[in-house]
Amino acid sequence: MAVEAPEVEEVKKLLEELEEEALLARLESFVRLNEGLESKKGKEFIEVSILGFLEGILTVLRGKYPGKEDVEALYRKVKGRREELDEQFRKPRIPYLEEE
Repeated sequence: MAVEAPEVEEVKKLLEELEEEALLARLESFVRLNEGLESKKGKEFIEVSILGFLEGILTVLRGKYPGKEDVEALYRKVKGRREELDEQFRKPRIPYLEEE
């Protein structure tokens, strides 16, 4: 069972281009660990977790490579997708004070 998040491959490619071998190893390890949890937690939950991790890596890269457009573009893409999936796990607000 593999989590199919194309953003993972995009971040891996970016890390290879930037020669960030340590971050690449951490990413691969994190993805493998989370794939083992997929059957217990659910695919979407694991995707949100992985996307959050990718967002963290890209935040670090944004600080390390300020103004690098490919880092910024991928950060925006990953953040948007994570926020979109994250919405599925939020509990709906219960309107307890309805105004008439």
